Amino acid sequence: MADRPTDKPSKDAHPLARQVGTKAERKLRAQRHVNRTVWLGLGMMGLIGWSVAIPTLLGAALGLWLDRQYPVSFSWTLTLLIIGLVVGCLNAWHWIAREHEEMQAEQEDNNE
Repeated sequence: MADRPTDKPSKDAHPLARQVGTKAERKLRAQRHVNRTVWLGLGMMGLIGWSVAIPTLLGAALGLWLDRQYPVSFSWTLTLLIIGLVVGCLNAWHWIAREHEEMQAEQEDNNE
């Protein structure tokens, strides 16, 4: 039943047929995932970087405004900068965890 490249060769098939089927399957899998390139990885790093930077900068900007409008004994800027950094890191962690889950599910599908 190894007529189509998507079918897995049977265990009792000739070793050469099994090897050809395995290589064809690997090639088809690689063609499906051609969009996972170095540029995609760099883009993801940039996206994760911005997901940390934006909340941090927004927290700092809001803190500066609050410090000018409502002076208190503590620094709104520092407080909101730290809160923004924590929110950004949690956001980045969420993105990475979701991508990792998708990659694991894809790997399991490919191994079946």
